Formats: sequence, structure tokens, C-alpha cells
Amino acid sequence: MNTSFYEQVYEVARLIPKGRVTSYGAIAKSLGAAKSSRMVGHAMSYAGLAEPYVPAHRVVNSSGLLTGKFHFNPPESMEEMLLKEGVGVKDDKVVNFKNVFWNPMDEITL
Repeated sequence: MNTSFYEQVYEVARLIPKGRVTSYGAIAKSLGAAKSSRMVGHAMSYAGLAEPYVPAHRVVNSSGLLTGKFHFNPPESMEEMLLKEGVGVKDDKVVNFKNVFWNPMDEITL
């Protein structure tokens, strides 16, 4: 099966459990494309168009910053969705990032 890079990104993002987050770089690395975190970010900017649903709000940058929030309407909804799942956010940054970080390299095999 020849799955596009974006679809592969979405497949990984769909596996992120509620209450957890991962990073663009972690997704890229899990797909064997460690230097493609920006491409993952670009894919996530279109995640709202994907079917089935992609929980794009669970993907942040490597420091836990909500850098993708401007792709949500309104931008504050990214934080609101994380808060509903129990992920703390302060000043656009995930609180206890290391504790809620989900590493696809440890959790899945593609």
C-alpha cells in the first residue's frame, strides 16, 4: 500500500491517547523521517480536512508549545481541547510536558 506522508502522519496522530501529547519531531522520527518535523507540522495544518478525525490538538512542538494553535478556529480551541482531556496548559505551553509526552517510537511499530 502506498500511503502518502500526510496519511502516515495522521495515522500516528490518531494513536495519541487522550490526555497525552506528542511532538512534530517525534512523529517524523517514528516515520523514519527524523528531519521532517516541519513537514509533519504542515500536514497537521490540514488535519481538519482528514477523515477519519485527527486529534491535531495533541501535537505540539518539542518544547511543549502550542505552535499550531493558529490553525484552529478560534486559536484558543487547541488549549481548550487539551484542558478538557486533562492536559494542563499555561502561557501556550503544556504543563508537565515530560509527564504527558507520548513517544510513538516507544508505543507503536509501523
